[in-house]
Amino acid sequence: IDYATRETSYVITASASLLDSNISCLDVSALKCGGVLFSGQVLPSECLSGLMEVAGDPNSSHSLTGTIISLLAQFAAFDGETKEALYNSYNFPGTLAAIIHCNRSTPEEPLVLQCLNVLQCLTYNLRTVNCISHIHELVSFLMQHVQSTNDDILKACLGLMANLCRHDISVQSHIKSQSNVKAFYRALINFLGHNCLTVVVFALSILSSLTLNEEVGQKLFNAKNIHQTFQLIFNITVNGDGTVTRNYAVDLLVDLLKNPKIADFLTKYTHLPVCLSEVLGLLHSKDPDTASKVMELLVSLCSVPVLRKLVCEAVLRPLAPRLQPGTRKAVQTRGSEPSLALIHWEVIGSPLCSSAQSFVELLLQEVLLLIQSPDSLEGDQLLKKHCLRAGRVVNLLLDILTLDSQTFCHYHNMMLVAQRLSPEVCVSQVELLLSYSQDLTGSSCSISNYQLRQVCSWVVLKTLELMSHLRQQMPDMETSFYRILQDQRMVTPLSMALTSSCREHVQIALRILFEAAPLPDFPSHVLGDSIAANNAYRQRDGELSIRSGSSAGEEVSFIGKSFPLIHAEPSETASHSIDSLIEKLQNGVEEKVKDVHMSEIIDVYEQKLSALASKETRLQDLLEAKALALSQADRLIAQYRCQRAQAEAEARKLASLLKDTERRREDLQTELNDQLLEVERLKSDSQQLLEHNGRLQAVADQHQELKSTYNQLLTRTLEEVAEKERQIKALKTDVLEKTRNIADLQNELRRYKEQLQEMEENIAILRKELNKTEQARKDVSIKASSLELQKSQLEVKVEKLEEELSKHTHMIAMIHSLSSGKLKGDTTANLSL
Repeated sequence: IDYATRETSYVITASASLLDSNISCLDVSALKCGGVLFSGQVLPSECLSGLMEVAGDPNSSHSLTGTIISLLAQFAAFDGETKEALYNSYNFPGTLAAIIHCNRSTPEEPLVLQCLNVLQCLTYNLRTVNCISHIHELVSFLMQHVQSTNDDILKACLGLMANLCRHDISVQSHIKSQSNVKAFYRALINFLGHNCLTVVVFALSILSSLTLNEEVGQKLFNAKNIHQTFQLIFNITVNGDGTVTRNYAVDLLVDLLKNPKIADFLTKYTHLPVCLSEVLGLLHSKDPDTASKVMELLVSLCSVPVLRKLVCEAVLRPLAPRLQPGTRKAVQTRGSEPSLALIHWEVIGSPLCSSAQSFVELLLQEVLLLIQSPDSLEGDQLLKKHCLRAGRVVNLLLDILTLDSQTFCHYHNMMLVAQRLSPEVCVSQVELLLSYSQDLTGSSCSISNYQLRQVCSWVVLKTLELMSHLRQQMPDMETSFYRILQDQRMVTPLSMALTSSCREHVQIALRILFEAAPLPDFPSHVLGDSIAANNAYRQRDGELSIRSGSSAGEEVSFIGKSFPLIHAEPSETASHSIDSLIEKLQNGVEEKVKDVHMSEIIDVYEQKLSALASKETRLQDLLEAKALALSQADRLIAQYRCQRAQAEAEARKLASLLKDTERRREDLQTELNDQLLEVERLKSDSQQLLEHNGRLQAVADQHQELKSTYNQLLTRTLEEVAEKERQIKALKTDVLEKTRNIADLQNELRRYKEQLQEMEENIAILRKELNKTEQARKDVSIKASSLELQKSQLEVKVEKLEEELSKHTHMIAMIHSLSSGKLKGDTTANLSL
């Protein structure tokens, strides 16, 4: 693509317009062109630059611009390297900021919201580049629209502002210099009571970045409010609206912990153990981003010495078993996954070491599966992924082996690793990485291949260090260890580590070299030549960087680090010189040096030839870098011309703005006079506000006393709740017994109901008989009344008869008295009868 011709840009725009109707249907995840587009080659780079130019052109249609942004955003989601390339090398954020600036008058436009969302994802956890065009206009736009009624725009503006403010002093200074910064602070403080947790955490993150060390921040994060802030952050972390909200909450707490005063406040936070337990529960989620953020938070907490013990206890403390309802087997309330994930920490050397042994056994079963060499590692990405994973596993095993070397825990851990790790696993790992490292050395001389060789070499050395620790416990491991040290391929990882700028790499390489140097077949001469070649390459690279000290040179150096170089074949002159050198060597050996062994001389010259080939490769790299620098310089010149035209247009625009500003200054002077009068009136109002603040302070003190009382009541309440729970357990047992009794009573009730039914039937029969009996009773009563009447009549008659009888008896007695005495007794008896 030739930027010097106007027709080419028309072709790009026309082609993109033709694709506008179909490109939105593409699924970039199905395309495998990411490696080609971001390989640093000329045509793909120019293609991406052309897309950036079309997207940033104000004359492009919104649909076309949105389609291009969606396409590039999908590429940015592939991996971190692609995202970084779009961010730094192609200035994708600058293009998005320019689009927002061109459409600042229509913030409700879907394109603006799309750019804000992509910018938020793109700038997360990346430092802002100050040279991004329209960065100040973008910040002003965000400050203006944080009070938008549209929730989507509100979240996007606050999230992007949180990214820009974090760790960027220039953006923070620009915001603080704005005239409406106090109104901006008030708006952010009002957002702390918003019903959306995402908005709350965004606002709190911005406030912490801008005001933590100022008067506003001291009032906001003082001792009275900080405990509520901690509770809010932990609630958002555990119950957030999604992964994004949780990530920002964790980042906020990590930033706050860097302040010693706030870290001290957190150590005094009474609910921290409960909050920490809830956070550890997130590790059971299958989301790797959530687990990564939880680990980041725990590592940050461990940076505070007082909190490290609390974190250690929460992770390693054995959990009390509980009984599941309906079973007799004790189960754990929470699995051991947090311990398996976090046992890497050095805090395992604390007094809780003995309680962590069971977790070490479980951990080894998991991590040793990750160090197994895969069947195939086709592709640099798979190889890099395997190297990074294997490196972390080896680091973890080394940490377990080197903790508390004078204690029984160390010996026990050593035996556990020796029992479960076989020498074949380590040997296969080293052989695999050495073979791939050799293949990378013989392939194209690119920066990506060089970096991948560095990663492979680092994992090889770490694996050898692990084998060195275990060689006394495993005889086979010692034999394999010494055999690998005498391998010719070990020259590459050792030389790269010894010439590295990393202190740890050099120290490990020296330890390995100390073990390997006494061995008879160790290639020390080849190692020396390789180290010298690396040093020479570094020296020439440094000289080249010094000579190219201009801005264009800096850009070329950066591009050279980001993208691979084009591989060039060795020149014919070099090949001819090597052939002639070999021919002279053979002739000289045959004629002059007949008393020296041919093999020894050939070995010496082979080593020298390998060193010369290495130097020649380095020179080829320098030449290719220079060629790439020249092409990049041409591109920078074209970009400079374009930027110069834009600068002239902006200068004309600034001139017109200056005139408008002058006229506005005159208007503001008039308004200032009016404001002075308003200030006088406000002074009296401020006096009243001071008196009101005094009353509020008294209320605040009373609130603090009530708060302490509340904490005491809460503690007592918790104790009562525990007591109630014990009572509830006892009541549950009583309920079970009463349930069984109720079942028996129900059976008896059922029988009583059946008997009652039978009795009711009998009662019905008896009622019928009772009715009959009642009727008979009435008849008998009537007869009885008539008999009573007859009785009374008979009694009257009887009384008359008795009177007559008594008369007769008296007469009889008189008669008898007159008769003889012999008959007196019989007569009396008869009369009585």
